[in-house]
Amino acid sequence: MGQRPRILVIKLSALGDFVLSLGAFQAIRAHHPEAELVLLTSRPFEGLARASGLFDEVWLDAKPPLSNLPAVLALRRRLRGGRFARVYDLQRSDRTGWYFRLLWPDPPEWVGKVAGCSHRYTGMAESPKHIVEREAEQLAVAGIAGVPPIDLSFARADVSGLGLPERHALLVPGCSAHVPAKRWPPERYAALAKALAAGGTTPLLIGTAAERAEIEAIAAACPEAVSLLGRTSLEQLATLAGEAQLAVGNDTGPAHLIAAAGCPTLMLFSAASDPRAAPRGPRVASLRRDSLADLSLEEVLAALAGL
Repeated sequence: MGQRPRILVIKLSALGDFVLSLGAFQAIRAHHPEAELVLLTSRPFEGLARASGLFDEVWLDAKPPLSNLPAVLALRRRLRGGRFARVYDLQRSDRTGWYFRLLWPDPPEWVGKVAGCSHRYTGMAESPKHIVEREAEQLAVAGIAGVPPIDLSFARADVSGLGLPERHALLVPGCSAHVPAKRWPPERYAALAKALAAGGTTPLLIGTAAERAEIEAIAAACPEAVSLLGRTSLEQLATLAGEAQLAVGNDTGPAHLIAAAGCPTLMLFSAASDPRAAPRGPRVASLRRDSLADLSLEEVLAALAGL
């Protein structure tokens, strides 16, 4: 029996994009059922990638500066040593374009946007498209027809230690710290938390240290809310999403994960958000305002009723 072909998939960031790429991962695995599939990704997504069962190996990319010659040469040795028959570059960045060049003069088949690759996707310059649609077009260049809906059924983890109530909702008041315009004001989240609690649903506040101030302010205004600040892995968050009544979040990675896990999700967008990265899931809605300060609690409650 011949050696199994080795296939590399590259997806480095960010969480929302990683979640939206799960359908593409699943399509690649279905297209190469006998291959050894290797993912090159970033550390925050390692657990989710391993839990998916789609990959035989998960490699972590430290993303060294290209000026760091020893680190770049070490990465080149590793990529060359992988002896990959094909690479799917789902990051499609200038950095991963350099990875292609590191493999010269005999690069493997490469499915990406970089000039000179064997399966070049040239649709990047076309009108804006959602990442799921763009990746479906990219994979079609390599003969993969169709990308399935995102399936997060594999992402299950024990949440019993969190001591949570049976009826709960997820609130995600944070987002990238460098784009504060994406955040609905914390006092509006606090008012929403109070409304949910009054209706018998416990608000669970989701976030990391970057959202500490917002989450603490919401918890102080609504004592019934439960702060899960820094207490949930991505797999635990997906599990909570599968059990939650609903979720409301800003344009941020955890909200994308929650929506993909099947939770009825309302995502709030400002002019700082890119509509090409809207969440995907079975029950998803969104509200858009140039400034989220102009979005009222009443509008959010009405949209949740529609979900």
